[in-house]
Amino acid sequence: MSSPDELLRIEGIRKTFPGVVALDSVDFDLRRGEVHVLLGENGAGKSTLIKMLSGAYRPDAGKIVVDGKKVRIHGAQDAERLGIATIYQEFNLVPDLTVAENIFLGRQPRRFGLIDRKTMEADARVLIMDEPTAVLTSGEVEKLFRIVRQLREDGVGVVFITHHLEEIAALGDRVTVLRDGRSIGQVSASTPEDELVRLMVGRSIELQYPRERADTGTPLLTVEGLTRDGVFHDVSFEVRAGEVVGIAGLVGAGRTEVVRAVFGADPYDKGSVAVAGERLPRHDVSAAMTAGIGLVPEDRKGQGLLLDASVEENLGLVTLRAATRGGLVDLKGQRTAAAKIAEQLGVRMAGLGQHVRTLSGGNQQKVVIGKWLLADTKVLILDEPTRGIDVGAKVEIYQLINELTAAGHAVLMISSDLPEVLGMSDRVLVMAQGRIAGELTADEATQDSVMALAVSSPTTPTTPTTTVTTDTVTAVEGPDGH
Repeated sequence: MSSPDELLRIEGIRKTFPGVVALDSVDFDLRRGEVHVLLGENGAGKSTLIKMLSGAYRPDAGKIVVDGKKVRIHGAQDAERLGIATIYQEFNLVPDLTVAENIFLGRQPRRFGLIDRKTMEADARVLIMDEPTAVLTSGEVEKLFRIVRQLREDGVGVVFITHHLEEIAALGDRVTVLRDGRSIGQVSASTPEDELVRLMVGRSIELQYPRERADTGTPLLTVEGLTRDGVFHDVSFEVRAGEVVGIAGLVGAGRTEVVRAVFGADPYDKGSVAVAGERLPRHDVSAAMTAGIGLVPEDRKGQGLLLDASVEENLGLVTLRAATRGGLVDLKGQRTAAAKIAEQLGVRMAGLGQHVRTLSGGNQQKVVIGKWLLADTKVLILDEPTRGIDVGAKVEIYQLINELTAAGHAVLMISSDLPEVLGMSDRVLVMAQGRIAGELTADEATQDSVMALAVSSPTTPTTPTTTVTTDTVTAVEGPDGH
């Protein structure tokens, strides 16, 4: 029996893809004026569920009920007609637009060629938000939360998907947890984070940042005076064998631009890059890869993967040339190596032939990292390695970093998640305005000391002990809202 406040109910939904049960008898409901958080690991079935509601997928079994009536959603127009709107990760707020205009940006309902504002403001009664804070700055996150709270007061039901557990208590009313395609249970948004994690992954995760520091050896990566006019200037640092060096800083500080130049993907005007003492030619990705540098880019879908290729093909991208003899590729050897690394990394997939596009975000990231592991990379550059990844997959990636450094490799890690930088780095380089503003040891690095350098003028000496106000800290948090 549905309650009078119920907007939406899902009963016994099942959805399968070749070799994969994505959803298995999932139940979920949404009431007027509430934020119902959908929580689960990458691959738990969250994306499949919301694609059912947006009309992208159709269920194999079960039913969807809207306003007490069973409905069939065959496409985006059906969803809109039912008042269901979906906002995805790439969502960006336009500050001068209204709440309704932000929600319908790019797909405003029209009448006689003009935007139908009345329809736009009345239409979305169910709003699905799929990790909307993943690419927003902290100020934008606060603005988004104010919008969501206003929508809740107006009686809109919001389905909110996030990997940031601290957002749940700040915004949510109820939480439904999915695990392995099943709805495990429903709890209050005030449930302690460790209990939410246990429900998500089926076990307790004690250490959030389990860094195991290894003995450091000789410098594997040496960068001296790297300069690209107008972008970064006089950047110098080294990363030793067995070491994780983190790079922190504000959005726009030049972090990604520097590591892309180190990898040869972007040009630079002055300076040098050397691996194990051997200087690399400028703007030459092949030379960087041959020397042993690997880059896991910030944009894994756009730059790190061939989405319409298989898991096996993606894992073999870096080693393809080495596996070719006389114009023929050792396919058996490539397949054996791919299977081994996929098993080692715990990639959840139907098989090596599955298209990478259909994997969850966490499993896609494992494939990006896996291709560099197969190449026996000496220096692995990780740019935002855990963005959009659940807590269980994060810990797996942190353990992988430990294994790499224990084996004598070096890791250079950019992250806008400051606790991640502090928890996993042996040293922290802080960039500001395209320059290295300072370097901190693991013992010296605190949120305040990093932030003080991040907001400094690099030409002005700044001591690591400088403190900053709460307002300043809020202003310089990374795009993940941490």
